[in-house]
Amino acid sequence: MNKAFVIGHPIAHSKSPLIHGSWLAELGIDGVYEPIDVAPEALGDFLAGVRAGSHLGGNVTIPHKESVMDLLDEIDPLARRIGAVNTIVNRHGQLYGTNTDYEGFLANLDAGAPGWDRGLTHAVVLGAGGAARAVLVGLLDRGVGRIDLLNRSPERAEALARELGGPIHPGGLADFGRRAEGAGFVINTSAVGMGGTAFAGLELSGLRQGAVVTDIVYTPLITPLLREARDRGFASVDGLGMLLHQAVPGFAAWFGQRPEVSTALREKILAASRP
Repeated sequence: MNKAFVIGHPIAHSKSPLIHGSWLAELGIDGVYEPIDVAPEALGDFLAGVRAGSHLGGNVTIPHKESVMDLLDEIDPLARRIGAVNTIVNRHGQLYGTNTDYEGFLANLDAGAPGWDRGLTHAVVLGAGGAARAVLVGLLDRGVGRIDLLNRSPERAEALARELGGPIHPGGLADFGRRAEGAGFVINTSAVGMGGTAFAGLELSGLRQGAVVTDIVYTPLITPLLREARDRGFASVDGLGMLLHQAVPGFAAWFGQRPEVSTALREKILAASRP
C-alpha cells in the first residue's frame, strides 16, 4: 500500500489526514496518509526510514519546516528562496523538498477574491514567523510595490525583511494604524485569532476602499480580524482555502492524480473543526 505522512510535534490537531483521506477515497486510490508525531531530535532517523522506502513522501509542519532543509537531498529554488519546506517527495531514495504554502496562499485568494492583486501597490503582513515566508514571497512575485511587515517583536520582522529582500518594510504591531493607511490588502500570518483571540487596538479604518483582508487562521473560520473587515465593508477571505489548496500539489506528487478542492470537502473540514 502506498503511504504518505504529515509530521510535526505535536500533530494530533492536523486536519491534513482528513483532507488527503477524503481524496484517496474519492479517487479510489489504495493509499494511506498518516499523522506521525516526530520530535525534533528524531527527525533525522524518521527521514532515514523514508529514504529506505517507508513512505512516498509527506507534509512537514511546525516545528520542522526550516530544520528539515538540512536533512534533504534536494530543495527546489522556490522553497530555498522562502526558507522553508512543507512538502517532501521520495524520488527513489532521494528526498526532494518543496513549499506548497506559496501556491495555497495565492490559489485561495485567486478563488476567493478574483482580481485581488490587480493594481495592488501596498500590502500589510501581520506576523513574521514561518508562515509569513511563503506569503511574502507570493506578494513579491505578484509585484506588490510596498509590503509592511509588522510583528510583535520588530527585530524578527527586520531579520526576515533583510533575508528576503525587496520592498519589505518591517515594524511593530503598534505601527499598524500609520503603516496601513491606504493599503489595499491585509493578511494575518500569526496565531492571533485562534480560539477567538484578537489583536488589541488594531483598526482597519485606514484601508483604502475595496481592500481585501485575509487570515491564515481557520479555527474559528471567521476570526475577529475578518469580522471587523466585513463590518467595515471590506472583502474578506478565510484561511481554510489556503489549507486545502496547499494540499493539492503534494497529493498529486505522491499518488499520481490531481484532486479537486470541492465545496463538499470544505464542509467536511468545517464540520470536523467545530467543537
